Amino acid sequence: MITKALINPRPIFPSQIAHLYFKLFSSVPSLASRHEIETQLRFLCEKPTSQLPEAVSLFHKAVDSKLLPSGSVCNFLVEVLVKSKKYEYAFSVYSKMTHADILPGFISLSGLIECFVHTRKPKFGLGVIGLLLKRGFSVNVYGINLILKGLCRNNEVDKAVDLFGEIKRNGVLPDAVSCNTVISGLCKMKRLEESLNILYQMDDLGCCPNLITYTTLMDGLCKEGRVDEAMELLEEMKKEGLNADVVVYGALISGFCNRGDFDKGNALFDEMLVKGISPNVVTYSCLMHSLCKMGQLKEATAMLNDMMERGIRPDVITYTSLIGGLCRCGKATKAMVLLNLMLEKGEEPSIITYNVLINGLCQEGLVNEAYKILKMMIEKGMMPDVVSYNTLLKGLCKNGTINEAVELFNMILKDHKYVEPDDMTFNLLIEALCKGNRLDEAVEIYHMMVERGSSGNLVTYNLLMGSYLTVGIFDKAMEMWKQILELGFVPNSITHSIMIDGFCKMGMLNVAKGLFSKIRMSGLDPTLFDYNTLLASLCKESSIEQARRLFLELRNPKHEPDVISFNIMIDGTLKAGDFQSAKELFNDMLQMGLTPDAWTFSTLINRFSKLGLVDEAKSVFQKMVACGFTPDTNVYDSLLKGLCSKGETEEIFNLIQQMADKGVVLDSEITSTILKCICNSPEDVDVMKLLPTFSQESSKGIRIPCKELLLKLQECHPELEGEATFRAIRLASFVPLYVAHVMSIDAMEEIAKA
Repeated sequence: MITKALINPRPIFPSQIAHLYFKLFSSVPSLASRHEIETQLRFLCEKPTSQLPEAVSLFHKAVDSKLLPSGSVCNFLVEVLVKSKKYEYAFSVYSKMTHADILPGFISLSGLIECFVHTRKPKFGLGVIGLLLKRGFSVNVYGINLILKGLCRNNEVDKAVDLFGEIKRNGVLPDAVSCNTVISGLCKMKRLEESLNILYQMDDLGCCPNLITYTTLMDGLCKEGRVDEAMELLEEMKKEGLNADVVVYGALISGFCNRGDFDKGNALFDEMLVKGISPNVVTYSCLMHSLCKMGQLKEATAMLNDMMERGIRPDVITYTSLIGGLCRCGKATKAMVLLNLMLEKGEEPSIITYNVLINGLCQEGLVNEAYKILKMMIEKGMMPDVVSYNTLLKGLCKNGTINEAVELFNMILKDHKYVEPDDMTFNLLIEALCKGNRLDEAVEIYHMMVERGSSGNLVTYNLLMGSYLTVGIFDKAMEMWKQILELGFVPNSITHSIMIDGFCKMGMLNVAKGLFSKIRMSGLDPTLFDYNTLLASLCKESSIEQARRLFLELRNPKHEPDVISFNIMIDGTLKAGDFQSAKELFNDMLQMGLTPDAWTFSTLINRFSKLGLVDEAKSVFQKMVACGFTPDTNVYDSLLKGLCSKGETEEIFNLIQQMADKGVVLDSEITSTILKCICNSPEDVDVMKLLPTFSQESSKGIRIPCKELLLKLQECHPELEGEATFRAIRLASFVPLYVAHVMSIDAMEEIAKA
């Protein structure tokens, strides 16, 4: 019926056409007859001068005036509206038809399915399928595919899978489009096994997998890191006589690059070129991004040049990858140059591009430059997101410019153009203020956070509770603990560590030990930090036996002591005068494969020297140098004092010579020690020949020759005379010693008395 009406319309004479034009352009056309209305409707729907809104208006007026157009014309109008994607108009005409008891035809009902799908209401499309069946029409696969597409687009994949199964049972055979639609939906939901099952069913359904089928599956597998399986599908696809295109290669290259296997991705790229398949911006961007992650910026730049030589224009992803690579390599200023080049080429940066650059600049301490990028974004009409502001806030806080961070934070709150801060925004500022000993301001930010409707997260309460404990405000810390429990947050290892550390700092060791025991009894494992915190507190209180027991508990399958653990115990046992246990701990440390740090060696040398165990101190010193550590002035000072106490003059001057060779800059403390050693040396030793010339570099302060120092000593205390003093003055005339500042009179007296 509809086809006949379209093929054999009634003839329209010139006089009628003129009459129609008059009616078309008049504001309120009169309605004479049904035939005239139908003629006008067809005329209004004809291309290229179709006037669909006027046609719909005329239709509604005609129905309201009881001049109902024929069913064929109504169905024709619905069909035209659907094809023109005027879905709301199509709905209104269909609704009016049904209310006027005009039965919609097959094409109208099929069009209605399309309307529901495109307006994201595919479930109503299923109802139309039922109506088609009720009217005696046979359902074709095209309408089913539309609904499958709509369901998958709405992430209603389960319903799509159910429909896919139902149509098979109701005699409608799915085609390749049906299978590909459901496969795509399942892949997006990461339900790869189900999507692969549909691939294996396609032969039984009488439809062959095509390039889209394999591409969709390979892309899904690659995104999940199952690149090897995707390569197997590639081989299977080739056996089916299908040739891979740039999209297939792009998916596989991306998969290998994301897995960190650049070489295989690059090999596929070369294979693609050999086959004459032109790469696109996606394939290049994947490889360049991988090179940038590996820090191979030269290779990435070379690929960019190759890309442009082939006439392929880099897109925002390409530029963003390069900018990110430069930032990761600490070359944020060069990344800014690339951003300017990007703008010159007419490629607009995305918000991700700007955020990557802001982060890179902040990491290098170039916060002012990062601020400029933020302002550039706003000037270009791109509003920063919460990540932009959080990144800049973090950079300001890390840079120690807390006032500027507070200023930016206030700006975000006051200006409606800015984004709504999230928990991270507040936490960044709270953390910075707490570290800057500005706890009161941090608490104000917390209250502001609560007033704005956010209760914060566990990080918020950990920060505040830790700060309260650090400054000794126990009751406020416990309020934070209560809040954690009331809000339903589960305390984590950081929470417990903060409390144990805080109690120890407040001298509440028993409370800290009780909490530590409670953690273990509850089935949780205290962290190594918790063990070390308690060990340090026990040693500080001279509870060395308790510390030893705890240290033994630490050596279990779940935990192993680290260098800090050993350092704490070595220092504690040495303070207790148990040098034998300290030596054993040091040897245990080496046997465990732990490398002592500078603090380990310094502690041992200092304690052994004070205890008069000079041979042990020298042995540790030699191990320290052998391990590649550079002794500082404190180490040399301790060892010199130990050697001086034993009167080992030759060893003293050997060590002083070694210090000079290493370019050690003398400070007041070690200068005092050297002078004591010189004054105590035997009279028959020619110290002038033994004493080396030290570097005249000084990190800070004023350089003062030893001769001048000793003359000042005599001026202040003329009664301090003796052979040792004159020998030191004689020595000082040979070589200047440099100190950071003038020694105190007490230090001078001590030297002269020596």
